[in-house]
Amino acid sequence: MSDLASRRCVPCEGGTPPLPSERAREMLGELDGWSLTEDGRAITRRLSFKGFAKAQQTANVAAWAGDREGHHPDIRFGWGYCEVSYTTHEAGGLTDNDFICAAKLDRILAG
Repeated sequence: MSDLASRRCVPCEGGTPPLPSERAREMLGELDGWSLTEDGRAITRRLSFKGFAKAQQTANVAAWAGDREGHHPDIRFGWGYCEVSYTTHEAGGLTDNDFICAAKLDRILAG
């Protein structure tokens, strides 16, 4: 498991720049199952389930984890799936916080 999960999110302030695309790709390599969106401004993971309840529970866990870090994901779910995306709206793209939160969510889901 990546040491990203042991880090804490740092609140962004105006003028926070997004990560360079090379750095985002490098950090993505520390995560399993996550991918860059086509525009490179977010990372997404889609989880599949057999039914609705597990998808809803996963969405709730992702929301709880985001609230705990103060960095909230976009979440879509329905019968058989939950999709979680992280981006830093203040920066207009990806920051360390997105990768930290993805790693923390992965750690929770693995446990």
